[in-house]
Amino acid sequence: MERLKIYMAPLQGLTEAPYRNAFEKHFGGVDVYYTPFIRWEHGGLRRKDVRDLHPDANKVGHLVPQIIAASAEEAEQILAQVVPYGYQEVDLNMGCAFPMLVKKGKGCGLLPEPERVRGLLQVVERYPDISFSVKMRLGYENAAECMELLSVLNETRLSRVVVHARTGRQQYKGECDREAFLRFARECRHPVVYNGDVTTVESLSELQQGMPFLEGVMMGRGLLAAPWVAIEYHEGTAWSMERRMSSLRALHADLLDHYVQTLEGGEKQLLTKMKAFWEYIYPEGDRKCRKKIHKAQKMADYTQAVFQLLSGY
Repeated sequence: MERLKIYMAPLQGLTEAPYRNAFEKHFGGVDVYYTPFIRWEHGGLRRKDVRDLHPDANKVGHLVPQIIAASAEEAEQILAQVVPYGYQEVDLNMGCAFPMLVKKGKGCGLLPEPERVRGLLQVVERYPDISFSVKMRLGYENAAECMELLSVLNETRLSRVVVHARTGRQQYKGECDREAFLRFARECRHPVVYNGDVTTVESLSELQQGMPFLEGVMMGRGLLAAPWVAIEYHEGTAWSMERRMSSLRALHADLLDHYVQTLEGGEKQLLTKMKAFWEYIYPEGDRKCRKKIHKAQKMADYTQAVFQLLSGY
């Protein structure tokens, strides 16, 4: 049976270009990477989005810019800035559940309104040379909403539909609704990618066996927590703990080196940035070491705690 493609989900503030590059170099196994969503703000793109998007900053094989917009017109404003960089594929975010954006009718705030979704998707026909995908949830309030969107999605030229098997109301809490996902996937005419609580090689293999129609699986928090899962699934064999930790140390070292060279806010800003790295990474690591990392007020204390964590497996 052909293996599933692995897509790295975008997480704001975490899966930026430096992380993607280091991940590809030291782990790999990911077929497609997505940028954190790019938005129009105060008359233009945010500078950090432009930096993250720039081809010179990215060393991965296949990168898809993701944009978030409430209308085709807003999407066009963003695309006018993205397309000149040479990207031939773009993802439309209809899944973000951040309340501030939902209130503006963006992300999964669109899902209860099929006509507004239809309006946003008009941008697809305005860019015939660009391949578009959609990342969405089952709905905002309930899973019936995705079924109401099928006619709109099926009539639109899309390369794939990625579905997080939760509603917007759930955020990232509660159980994924795989039955609702299956109902949607059976009627969707586009290749479908599953997203939600895939954290191990075993869970990938289970999806491969149980949903053979899937094009692939998108992994977010699970791939941050255990960055070796994708490559172990790809290679069909588990890495030793020594190899896992060695690669994780190398990934962390690359990130630290990058931010030492690029951040201008001194040690405090550097500590804040690097501590964010540990929000999801290697949660089963020694609790005392993880606590030392988060309590560190100096880089010397931080690096010593990281060394202890990744050497004491």
